[in-house]
Amino acid sequence: MSVARRPSYAVVLRIPHARRTFAAALLGRLSYGIVPLSVMLAVNRASGSYAVAGSVMALFGATSVFLSPARAALIDRHGPRRALVPMVTAYAALLGLLTLLVRRPGAVSPLVLGAMTAAAGACTPPLGPTMRAVWGRLAPDRALLQRAYSLDGVAEELLFVSGPLLVGVLVGFAPPMAGIVFGTALIVAGTAGFVTSPAVGAVRPVEADAGQGVRPRQEAGRSAAGRSVLRGILRPVVAAAGVGLTLGVVDLVVVAFAEQRHYGDGAVAWTLAALSAGSAVGGLVNGAVDWRIPARVRLPPTAAGLGVALLGAGLAPGLGTLAVALATAGFFVSPALTTAYLIADDAAAPETRVRAGAWVNTGVNAGSTAGAAVAGLLVSGMPTALCFAAAGAAALLTALATARGTREPSAPRTVPERDGEEAVPVA
Repeated sequence: MSVARRPSYAVVLRIPHARRTFAAALLGRLSYGIVPLSVMLAVNRASGSYAVAGSVMALFGATSVFLSPARAALIDRHGPRRALVPMVTAYAALLGLLTLLVRRPGAVSPLVLGAMTAAAGACTPPLGPTMRAVWGRLAPDRALLQRAYSLDGVAEELLFVSGPLLVGVLVGFAPPMAGIVFGTALIVAGTAGFVTSPAVGAVRPVEADAGQGVRPRQEAGRSAAGRSVLRGILRPVVAAAGVGLTLGVVDLVVVAFAEQRHYGDGAVAWTLAALSAGSAVGGLVNGAVDWRIPARVRLPPTAAGLGVALLGAGLAPGLGTLAVALATAGFFVSPALTTAYLIADDAAAPETRVRAGAWVNTGVNAGSTAGAAVAGLLVSGMPTALCFAAAGAAALLTALATARGTREPSAPRTVPERDGEEAVPVA
């Protein structure tokens, strides 16, 4: 590898329409860190039951995460403008109705609250995968796209950290439903700014191509490509799921580590913040490097680096050394996920790129959910040192699983065709 002469991310933001499009997407994506926690707090207050609040949030998370590829398929087929506007309209309407339902404690049955939140989760606009697909059009140069993905990943991680902090500020002087209203306003404003960007307007949906005389054989080929999109990007999805599983375990193990040594809740927060800080630094460094090694070859070492660092975390005697070990582990998180997105983008056909990114996203979130469940079993019967070792072993197994076939040549990435232009390969 070699370090680029100008590793500044300013070159990404100087791409025409990039700043406006990215800022609007980030504004909407900030809602993802605000709405779920606000809904959980509001439902808990309305029902008076932690069990109801937990079950309702499980439904919200399940429909949001596992239906993400289906929503992404709508964007691939109809284009961001025609698909996102109905999604965000339905999402905002359902959250607004939910806000009315939780105004009075005990006024609505848990079944109604569960159905409402599940429906809202099913309509969550996939701004993250769509923005990454737009990056693929804005930054056709391979090195520039890597930098754009790294910037996107770091920014998204910071949003997920700052979102709950904003909820904490809001609930200090307002009821939890104020957080739902605020989060809804953010995603409506962000989506409106996003879909009106010229960069998003230039994205051609699959059905537009079909309307311009695509032959039946081409249509059949595209349908087959859509059905096999997951099979074609299985390696990056597995990597993302492995990283998500590892992080899901680590979060709860850190809580157990702090409780067993009688540290306060604040100690847990800044220890996990060290993991996020390490991930942000790792993502920025990864994006600033002009890699000569193919992404498919870089993926296993980043997962292995995460695993080795977590094995070291199991040896930490105190919270300070644990924070250092987690910051080191975090250094590999963002690069691993960014590399997974790059591989998925390379492997996906132009008309399935939003879906490909959504599948990687789903892998992370599903892995994290599974990791939290596994961690609950681990911390109840094992020392935290062994729990960290188990998380490290999961990351090492992910590295082994993704190392198979890394010498296979990857399909050349093409710049999405524009009006009057043919798609051309990018080295």
